[in-house]
Amino acid sequence: MKLIFIIISSILLTMSSCRKGGTPLPASDYRNYDKAYAFLSTDQDSAFYYFNRVVTESPDSQQVALAYTTMAMLQTDAGDYFGCQESLTSSLKFLNARDAEGRNDLANNYNELGMSSTKLRNYTDAIDYYDQALSSNKDSTFIPTILNNQANAYRHKKEYGPALELYQKAIRSKSTTAKVYARILTNMATTKWLSDHTYPAAPELRQALAIRQREKDLWGQNSSYAHLADYYMNSRPDSALNYADRMYAIAQRLHSADDQLEALQKLIKLSPGQLTKAYFARYNQLNDSLQTVRNAAKNQFALIRYNTEKHKADKLRLQKENSEKNYQITKQWAVIFIILTMAIAGGIIFAQRSRRKQVETEAKAKQELQDYQLSTSKKIHDVVANGLYQVMAEIEHQPELDKEILATRIDILYKQSRAISYNHSLEFNYQDFDREITDMLTSFSNPQITIITAGNEASTWDAIGVSTFNEIKNILLELLINMKKHSHADRVVLRFQRDHVRLHIRYQDNGIGLPQPTKFGNGLNNTGNRIKTMNGSITFDSNNGAGLVITMSIPIA
Repeated sequence: MKLIFIIISSILLTMSSCRKGGTPLPASDYRNYDKAYAFLSTDQDSAFYYFNRVVTESPDSQQVALAYTTMAMLQTDAGDYFGCQESLTSSLKFLNARDAEGRNDLANNYNELGMSSTKLRNYTDAIDYYDQALSSNKDSTFIPTILNNQANAYRHKKEYGPALELYQKAIRSKSTTAKVYARILTNMATTKWLSDHTYPAAPELRQALAIRQREKDLWGQNSSYAHLADYYMNSRPDSALNYADRMYAIAQRLHSADDQLEALQKLIKLSPGQLTKAYFARYNQLNDSLQTVRNAAKNQFALIRYNTEKHKADKLRLQKENSEKNYQITKQWAVIFIILTMAIAGGIIFAQRSRRKQVETEAKAKQELQDYQLSTSKKIHDVVANGLYQVMAEIEHQPELDKEILATRIDILYKQSRAISYNHSLEFNYQDFDREITDMLTSFSNPQITIITAGNEASTWDAIGVSTFNEIKNILLELLINMKKHSHADRVVLRFQRDHVRLHIRYQDNGIGLPQPTKFGNGLNNTGNRIKTMNGSITFDSNNGAGLVITMSIPIA
C-alpha cells in the first residue's frame, strides 16, 4: 500500500502541471485536482470530495483513472473494501494498456484489487487479480511484491505448496530490495512452519527482523514481531510475550490501530492475569473507536458520491428546464410577432386565442411537473425511507447484526437512491423469496413484538415474478412500519395461502386497530394503490382497541 501510494503521488505531481499529449486542461479541472491533492494528507473527506469532482467533470482519462485509484486508497484506509473495489474497477476503464505508463497503472490497480479481495477473504479472486497484475506489469522491481502478495493469498487458502513456490520465485528475483527480501523471507518461513509445525522458522524470522532493523523499516519490524510472537506462542510463551509487547510499542509509534488490536490480542493471551484485564479494556476501547471512525468514513464517502451524482443530475435537469423555458419564450415572441403582423386583420381575436393556448400550455407543464414530483416522492418513500426504517429496526433490536450484511443493505439503498435520481428503475433478483420475507419480518421482531408466520414456503412463491414479489414485499413492509409506529401491537400473525390462480395474504395484529371514521394516511393509501395496480383486492376489518385484520388477494400470473 505504501509503495503504491508513493508511485501514485509522483504521478499526481507530474500531472498537476501537464497532460498527456500536450493539451491543456480547463482551469476548473486543475483546481479540483490540486485541491484534492492538497487535502490528501490532512483532510481525507475533503480530498475524496474533490477527487470525486475530478472523476465526474474532468475530460482527461488518465487524470480520472488516477483520481479513482487514490479514492480507492482512501476507502481502503477506512476499511471500505467493497467501495475500494468499485473505485478500482472504475479506474480500469480509463487506463490505456497500450503504453508503458498505462500498463504499470493497470498493474498497480490489479495488485490493489488483489489486496482488497484478500481482505474480504475472496482468495480465488485475489489470485486471479495478481495474475492480471503480473501480465500487465512492465516494472521489474514490482514483480517480487506481486508474487509475494499472490503467495499470501495461497497461504490464506492453506495451499502451502503453490505459496512456497511463489515465495521462492520472488526471493530469487534480481530486482528484490532489502525490505522486500525481508518481507518475503518472513512470509516464506511462516508458511513453512504452518505447513509443518516442526520446521525451525526462528532463524529466518530473526534474520528478516535484523534486516528490517538495519533498514529502519518500522512497518517491517511490526510484521516480524507479530510472526515471532505467533511462532513462540506455544513453545516459549515468555519470548512470545516479549515480541507481542514490542509489536504493540511499534504499532503505537506507527499510529496503526489495526496492528495495535492484533498486538493486544496476543498480549491478552500471553500476559499474567493482573495485566490481562487492562489489555482487554484497552482492546475494547480501541476496537470500538476504530469501528466508529471507519463506519463514519464509509458513510461519508458514500454520501459524498451520492450528493455529487445527485448534483450532476440536478444540474442536467436544470439545464433541460432552462432550455425548455427559453424555447417557450422564443415561441411566445414568435406568436407576438405574428399577432402584430396580423393585427390589422383581427388582432384582438388572435390575441385571445394565443392567451388561452398559453394558459393551457403552462397548466399542462405544471401538472406534468407535479406528477413527476409525486412519483419521485413515492419512490423515495417506498425505497429509501422504508428501507432505512427497516435497517434502523434491525440495528435497534439486533445488537449482533452482521456488519457485512448491514453494509450490503446500505449499498442496495445507495444504488436504489441513485436509480431514483436518474429516474431509472432498479430491481433485485432474489433467489429465495421466502427467505427475503423471513429476513424482513425478523428485522421487526424483538422482545416486545412477536411476529408469527404460516405458509411462507418456497412453493408459495412459485411462478411469482420479481416485480410482483417486490410490490408484495413493499406492501408488507408498509404494514409492518405502520404497525410499529401506530398500532401499539405486540403480536402479529401473517398467513400465506395460494390456489391455482391467486395468492392470499392475511395480516392480523392485536393493536388499537383503525380509528372510526377511518382516515388512511399515505402509507395505507400506497398499499391500496399497489394492490389495484396488480389487479388484486384488499379489505380492512378493525374495531377500536381490538386489533386490525387485513386480507389481500393477488393474481399469480
